[in-house]
Amino acid sequence: MGKIIFYEDRNFQGRSYECSSDNPDLQPHFNACNSVRVENGCWMLYERPNYMGHQYFLKRGEYPDYQQWQGVNDSIRSCRLISEGSEFRCIPHKPRNNLRKDKTRIRKRLSMINSIRTHNG
Repeated sequence: MGKIIFYEDRNFQGRSYECSSDNPDLQPHFNACNSVRVENGCWMLYERPNYMGHQYFLKRGEYPDYQQWQGVNDSIRSCRLISEGSEFRCIPHKPRNNLRKDKTRIRKRLSMINSIRTHNG
């Protein structure tokens, strides 16, 4: 079971909100998120409601200001608990004959990615 505490002000000050499960809309609980204390579990925080926008992965620890988790700003509007039993699937890919062209093509495509949606974990 996970537990995370959000604080409106830096250094764990101001109004706080405790959360122990996924929450698609944190906006009713606080106006800004300037510090976080993760007591249990690993969490993915999202800049916008419904698990959208910039994502931040936080593990157990204290984060006295949003820059500690590489935050772009003080906006955290949804969160997900990352379960330890999450399954990840990898599909092996057999490279084509011309690996150099594949690397260039892959780099070009990766540079166009703005976000990734995970389905599990």
